[in-house]
Amino acid sequence: MNSIVINIGNTNIRFGFFQDENCDISWILNTKPYKTTDELYVQFLMLYQTYTIDIQNINKIIIGSVVPQLTKVVRNAIKKIHNIEPIIVDRNTNSAVRPKSKQMGTDIYANLVAAHNLYPEKKKIILDFGTALTVSCIDENGETLGVIIAPGIITSLNSLIHQTAQLPEIELIKPKSVLGLDTVSCMQSGMVYGFLGMVEGFIDRINEEIGDDCFVIATGGISHVYKPLTDKIHILDKIHTLKGLYFLGKDL
Repeated sequence: MNSIVINIGNTNIRFGFFQDENCDISWILNTKPYKTTDELYVQFLMLYQTYTIDIQNINKIIIGSVVPQLTKVVRNAIKKIHNIEPIIVDRNTNSAVRPKSKQMGTDIYANLVAAHNLYPEKKKIILDFGTALTVSCIDENGETLGVIIAPGIITSLNSLIHQTAQLPEIELIKPKSVLGLDTVSCMQSGMVYGFLGMVEGFIDRINEEIGDDCFVIATGGISHVYKPLTDKIHILDKIHTLKGLYFLGKDL
């Protein structure tokens, strides 16, 4: 079965083309500014052409969203293209994972579902480097052990730049040294090593609290910056959330 899975986030909309459980093609659109159904319809069609997606071969559309005002617009544009009613999944969608909270975001729930399906033998921590930095933990039985929500790294960087008069925009990359000698390298060190220290601290404290060493998965837009800098993150999976949405919707 061929499926299109769509994750509507606060910063980006990520698409994945799934052939059964395999996703070899994915792409991203910027969430802002919000667009009309007709604008998204044209944009989606162009991207399908770019990635040689045959509309006639799509059997199912699965959408997960944390931006309610965009959900209907994306749904209508997709339905107009495929003439298929998309399946909307959220924290109320049944799965082997017990979310424990009616306040849990769809993205966090999907991350837990993907981790439980892909790595069932272990306790897992999922780090999602998105608009917010979220850290979620699940055990071998599908029980949610808890979640942390912290300011997102790009969100924090933008705040730092816009709230100061003389700090420039920078590329978020590893600096040559921890101690910087110019403004750009000083800021890069603060953003990269500062947040890395926080992430490693979260992992250590969670492992200590639950009395186990969790398998750690990193996902989200800038997860690739942090994975090479620590051995506490075991795997990088940019489409981890999409996989969770797929598992939630595949049997509906």
